[in-house]
Amino acid sequence: MNFDELRYRFGIIRRLKGLYPRECNICGYHGRFSYFGDPPRRDARCGGCRSLERHRLLKLWLERNPDRLNGKEVLHFAPEGAITRMLKPLAGRYVSADIAPGRADTVLNIEKIDRPDRSFDVVVCSHVLEHVNDAKALAEMHRILRPGGTALFMVPIVEGWDHTYENPGISGEADRDLHFGQSDHIRYYGSDLRDRIRQAGFALEETTATEPEVSRYGLVRGEKVFVATRTAG
Repeated sequence: MNFDELRYRFGIIRRLKGLYPRECNICGYHGRFSYFGDPPRRDARCGGCRSLERHRLLKLWLERNPDRLNGKEVLHFAPEGAITRMLKPLAGRYVSADIAPGRADTVLNIEKIDRPDRSFDVVVCSHVLEHVNDAKALAEMHRILRPGGTALFMVPIVEGWDHTYENPGISGEADRDLHFGQSDHIRYYGSDLRDRIRQAGFALEETTATEPEVSRYGLVRGEKVFVATRTAG
């Protein structure tokens, strides 16, 4: 990172301290949230539990759909602490997984999940699909879910795009950061993400961050939780 980029980022961060008092629906904190992200997002991180917008949106969905998780066998990929703390008390059995050793309960490759068919009731996959071969990952998650099981997906998405942006010729970290928003991302989803999920065999619902929760809890306007269900068969 060169001097001009450092100066640019520091200038943004200096202006992005907490602006409005917010409420965290995870820990109960009331007060100003801090910035987070690159580029920084205003009022993004809770001053108590340090949860982010996507964590608080998922919490809203869990509170409104307790029967989808309570007592279930849950597999959670690339576990974030805020989500783990929400899932564990609800799950009958909770297993976290990551491809890198030491980051989770078990080492699993989401593109080739070393678990039997129909072995979990719920899969949670937040901000993972944009890193991997999503066709393989979606097929594998469908395979290991029991009929009627639920997969929860969250991804970076540009709803104004009809088609997901991918380019195999973009391979360097700096180029991926420029094109996909992060150096380890390989795509930026458009609205056809829904087709990709359905093509893997799922029925699909979605929950959207709207007012008054956006202002109250510091959510990203329009962010979504995609709720996929493995139908019988």
